[in-house]
Formats: sequence, structure tokens, C-alpha cells
Amino acid sequence: MELDRIKIILEKYFEATATEAEEQELRDYFLSDGVSPELEMYKPMFGYFSQAGKERSAREVPLETKRKSFSYRWISIAAVLTLMFGLYFGKHVRDQREAEYAYQETRKAFGLIAQNLDRGTEKVAFLGEFEQTKQKILNQN
Repeated sequence: MELDRIKIILEKYFEATATEAEEQELRDYFLSDGVSPELEMYKPMFGYFSQAGKERSAREVPLETKRKSFSYRWISIAAVLTLMFGLYFGKHVRDQREAEYAYQETRKAFGLIAQNLDRGTEKVAFLGEFEQTKQKILNQN
């Protein structure tokens, strides 16, 4: 009966559905001397797991110093300031270019208006001559 239970728990263990208590039961079973011969192949694996869980490293791990995070903070602040200045002055230059373009287009429009006014003035002068001639003809009759 116990062997069937161990096989079921072992199958759940390999499918990663076993609970902590079931895993502990497997470790206890495979660390004992009463392991079934057909499950003997799993004994070294559970022996290794229990031994590896007890091992501790004596090596010291260096911690990150404040200086490193301090420099990252200043670098990020400098990057944000650079971006803000770039956006501000870029917008200023773009606005200046747009104003220059608008000025040039307005000058062209006024030039066209002036040309058409000159033509209109010539036509009005012609009408003036026509009016004078008409008056002379009417006065003679």
C-alpha cells in the first residue's frame, strides 16, 4: 500500500503538482533504508537534493555602492534636462522658421496684389481718357 502511495506521489512530483508535504514525504522515504528495489534509481536524486539544501556559500557577495546609483541619478537628470532644452529651443527655431515662411508668403501675396492694382490703374486711366473723349463729343453736339 505504501509503495503505491509513493508511486502516485512520485508521479505528481514529476508533473510538478505535488504539495510540500508530499515532497517531504518523498524525501523521507528515499532517505530511509526501506526503499523498494524498483524505486532505488531515485534514491541518489533525493539524496542529492537533501544534501544540496544544507549547503551554504561562504563567499561574500559585494553589495552595490551608493556611488553607482548616485551617478545614474545625475545622468538621468542630465538626460532629462538636455531633452527639455532640445524640445524648447527646437520649438523656438521651428516657430521662427514658420514665421519666416509666413512672412515670405505674405510678401508674395502683396506683390501679386500690387501687380494687379497697377494693371487696374492702367485700365482706370484708359477709362479716364474715354470719359474725356465722351465729354468732348457731348459738348460739341
